[in-house]
Amino acid sequence: MEKNKIDVDKIDLEKMKEKTTESPSNLPYAHHSGSAIIKPEDKGKITGRAVAAMHSQTDMQMSQIYQQMQLLADQAKKIQSRVEISERIYQASIGFEPLINHIYFLYQKDDGSDFLSMLSPEDWGRKKGFAAFIAEVKLLADHTWDILREGD
Repeated sequence: MEKNKIDVDKIDLEKMKEKTTESPSNLPYAHHSGSAIIKPEDKGKITGRAVAAMHSQTDMQMSQIYQQMQLLADQAKKIQSRVEISERIYQASIGFEPLINHIYFLYQKDDGSDFLSMLSPEDWGRKKGFAAFIAEVKLLADHTWDILREGD
């Protein structure tokens, strides 16, 4: 049993200090067999995933903004069409007083002039009194015209 005894006086403490640490929690590796496994992270992989996620998120947000812009552009075109039809109607020949929220029909004559009628294209019968049907419109409270149906 004497052979298994360790002589404390023969231990070189300086060499032991080189191989041990006073703060093992700061080591980049496990310091004994029961320690948790510490694997270094691949920073390039982490950055790559973060950048991919960022691009995915910003692409989704850009798509939403594009859809909103498209909706606004469509609304602007519709308002522009209403203005053009309204101007055309107020320059047309009108033989009656249009009432708000009533539906009327804008036509073009053979000579190129416009007129507003209460008759739909289907109401004219065989003899049409117009060269082209322009639009079915409804007078709004602000005295602009809403286009319900466009002609040829």
